Amino acid sequence: MDDILDWLRGPGLEALLIILGAVLLARFVSWLGRRITDRIDATATGSDALVRSEAAKHRHSLTQVLTWAAIVMIWSVTIFFVLERLGVPVTGLVAPATVLGVGLGFGAQRIVGDVLAGFFLITERQYGFGDVVAIQVVGGGDPAEGTVEDVNLRITRLRSVNGEVVIVPNGQIVKVVNLSRDWARAVVDVPVPATTDVTRVQAVLRDVGKRAFDDERLHRLLLDPPSVMGVESLALDEVNLRIVARTLPGKQFEVGRDLRARVALALSREGVSLRATAAQDDDVQDEALAEDRARSGGGA
Repeated sequence: MDDILDWLRGPGLEALLIILGAVLLARFVSWLGRRITDRIDATATGSDALVRSEAAKHRHSLTQVLTWAAIVMIWSVTIFFVLERLGVPVTGLVAPATVLGVGLGFGAQRIVGDVLAGFFLITERQYGFGDVVAIQVVGGGDPAEGTVEDVNLRITRLRSVNGEVVIVPNGQIVKVVNLSRDWARAVVDVPVPATTDVTRVQAVLRDVGKRAFDDERLHRLLLDPPSVMGVESLALDEVNLRIVARTLPGKQFEVGRDLRARVALALSREGVSLRATAAQDDDVQDEALAEDRARSGGGA
């Protein structure tokens, strides 16, 4: 009993204090990371209430990665010192650790691949916190779509339009479509009967674009006046015209919906009927779902 008590008062107490210190230090790092990300979010919202800047997204993601890496480092060093205090010969574990490391290297190739892929995702700024993305993973299938809530060296966590949390290992990502990077484009197709005067319809669309750009609410979302691209396609009974507008990131859905309403009202006043097709209905539905995805993130 005396030997046990001496051990508890000596190496045992030291090991316990090291573990307690590691717990406190890890919690402090996690708290500090949250404070920094909260300040980044507050600064981004205060400087631009419409859209989060790319720099703010990158700083937020980088802070999350550094916090995660610091916590991993803290516990790795803690394990080393605890083993040393417990009398385990750390130098004698070098050879077995090397063999174990080789075995784990073959068995953990996917984890290593995830970490390397996450490193390049962060350094290349492919996406960041608050971005609306569609991620295609290995094996095909439907892409994972949603708003980025967390990205670190191993995984990316998304929030889908239905509120579901989707976790994607970074090493499984083969394609990323960023819907909220730098600027976006709202595309509105206007199908009209083939007997309609196309020149008159184009004039109406140009007037709609000018009025939309002059509108105070839409002017904040548009980077330049909407432009009429002209006839996009021809069919036996209809002509499809297209109007496009460059918008702030993630605002293309709101602008597109507003432009459709304005176009429908303007053409109705001119006595021109719209000929909607099934494919265009699907496009409208897809853009509405994408708009819901953008709004559900709360980062823009």
